Amino acid sequence: MMAKTALLVGATGLVGQELLKLLLKRTYYDKVVVIVRRTLGITDEKLTEIVIDFDKLDESVIDFHVDDVFSCLGTTIKKAQSKEVMYRIDVTYPLQIAKLSRKAGAKRFLFVSAMSANANSSIFYSKIKGELEDEVSKINYDYIAIFRPSLLLGKRSEFRLGEKTAEVLFRALSFLFIGPLRKVKGIEAKSVAFAMDQAAQKEDTGLVIYPNDKIEQLVNK
Repeated sequence: MMAKTALLVGATGLVGQELLKLLLKRTYYDKVVVIVRRTLGITDEKLTEIVIDFDKLDESVIDFHVDDVFSCLGTTIKKAQSKEVMYRIDVTYPLQIAKLSRKAGAKRFLFVSAMSANANSSIFYSKIKGELEDEVSKINYDYIAIFRPSLLLGKRSEFRLGEKTAEVLFRALSFLFIGPLRKVKGIEAKSVAFAMDQAAQKEDTGLVIYPNDKIEQLVNK
C-alpha cells in the first residue's frame, strides 16, 4: 500500500489527542500534518506542525498534497464565551479546512459531529453541528464520514462539572444501555478515534454517518 499523508485539526481535543497517537503509529501514513494554534510539544519523525491563527486560514496554509483529512474541532459555549466564537470553531474553521484540503487533492474527509446534529434544531449546539454536516456534504469529496458520538468519556484538560457528573453516571449505569439505548450510551474518546482511523481505511465512497452504535461496531469489528 502506498503511504499517504494525513491532515488533522483539533489535535488538542479529547478525540484529537487519541487520534493523533494512532495516526503516528500507522504504517499507511508516512506523514501526519497537524494544524494548531500552538505547538503540541511532540517530537515524531512523521509529524509536521503548522502553527497558525485560524482566522487567517487560506490556500497558503495547505500548500501540500493531502490524502485523508480528520477534523476533531469543537468547543463549548463556556469555553468560547460567545456563540459567535463557538460558531467559528465548530463550523467556520472545519468547513474552511474541508474546502482548502479538497483543493489540495484530498479525497476523504472524516469529522466529529454530534448525536443531536440538526440544522433545523432550535438548540444552538445541535443547529451548528447540523449546519456543518450539511455544508461539508456539498463538497465534492470521494468519501465523507460523519461521526455522531454521544457523551465523550475520557480525561479532559479542563474540568466540566456537568459532563463529569454525566460521565460518572454513564459509567456506573452502562449495563442499562443495551438495544436501542446503545445510541445514547457514553463512549470513550479512544473508541471514536479508533473508529475514525478504521473508517479512513475502508473502501467506502459517498457519505457515511456513524452514530454511537455504528462507532462501537467499528471498534469491535
